[in-house]
Amino acid sequence: MQDIPKQIPTRPTRFIDQLRYFIRKRGLAYKTEQTYVRWVLQYIRFHDKKHPKDLNEAHIEAFLDHLGINLNAAKNTQRTALNALVFLYREFLGIEVKNLVFRHSTKHRRIPVVFTKEEAFSVIDNLDGSYKLMAQLMFGSGLRVSECLRLRVKDIDFGMNIISIIDGKGGKHRTTLLPSAITSELTNQVEHVKHQHQIDLAAGYGEVYMPDRLAIKYPSSAKSLAWQYLFPAKNLSIDPRSKKKRRHHIMDRSIQKAVKRAIHSAGINKHASCHTFRHSFATSLLQQGYDIRTIQKLLGHSKVETTEIYTHVVNQGAYGVISPLQR
Repeated sequence: MQDIPKQIPTRPTRFIDQLRYFIRKRGLAYKTEQTYVRWVLQYIRFHDKKHPKDLNEAHIEAFLDHLGINLNAAKNTQRTALNALVFLYREFLGIEVKNLVFRHSTKHRRIPVVFTKEEAFSVIDNLDGSYKLMAQLMFGSGLRVSECLRLRVKDIDFGMNIISIIDGKGGKHRTTLLPSAITSELTNQVEHVKHQHQIDLAAGYGEVYMPDRLAIKYPSSAKSLAWQYLFPAKNLSIDPRSKKKRRHHIMDRSIQKAVKRAIHSAGINKHASCHTFRHSFATSLLQQGYDIRTIQKLLGHSKVETTEIYTHVVNQGAYGVISPLQR
């Protein structure tokens, strides 16, 4: 359950637990916590497991040089590692870090692999059930696979034809379009969730994981239909934090394997994955002449420069939005 924060002691003594606790006090997104902790651990291991307090700017520079020269890491990868280490020293340890001199990576971000609309529909047609509906949402609404998996019933607004993405990448919230082509399928999925939820309640379960402190603030909501996952797992499982038996959402590796099989069955030889649907959503909108700023908002990018990577695939732009899922 990668999207459920790792449980840590109320008064942590281990260094990494203390770092996690500090990050959570700052209110940063759990994805940010995972990223920062991963880079800090790599940094510590690179320097033979020495404590960061016993290391200095030269050690940070050596690690960043290692990423840029030996590992040929992409610019964004090296920048993310730098951000994590600056946060570690300046914010967590209270040690000023400045005038770092290191070899900046020259490896540029790769041009995204995208499906043509025909390829996207071919892959979708080789899926069924929940996997098919998730693929339709990734392509038709531009969702990341993690965002799709974490959708709750309440996030689907049939009246306004929008989907709310809560706590997306970087902890940001946004809305995107709900493709009218799958309204019926989504309605049926909600009914399926409702039926399964009633069975779980009758069996003495029916409670779902609630993020942050919402479980304390709204204790009854954990058993409400509105908070149930739109794509629930087939079986109940033990929540690693609360130790309660709950129904979580479908795991990411399940949909990823299903999409890989569908790509193979469709005879597509591109290096594609679930994320290719999101790339294809963006490029399809560009092909239709939609405005780059609107696409930026739908994708949830903080900077328009991130969205502009798709102009290397399709160099167009204009106004308005209709989902690419519309045949």
